[in-house]
Amino acid sequence: MTDTPKYWTVRHFSQANPAGPGCDSVPALLRRLADAIEALGPVEVQDVVIESEMTEHGPWRSGTVYFHLPEDDGEATGPGTP
Repeated sequence: MTDTPKYWTVRHFSQANPAGPGCDSVPALLRRLADAIEALGPVEVQDVVIESEMTEHGPWRSGTVYFHLPEDDGEATGPGTP
């Protein structure tokens, strides 16, 4: 069993389909997100959220990926660190 870290860093990025025709394509958005995740290297994905905003071309899809890197080992750093 792995010890639960005292602090946890969760990183994130968001991407959207290009504006215009095709902006509603969920498969295109998932490919885009998958390519971006693979480009990060070894990460642990915590969550993927898909959102849409209505436009004249239909729903404009975007996604946010929440993840952490292997070096995010639970050590707190930065402002507010106890």
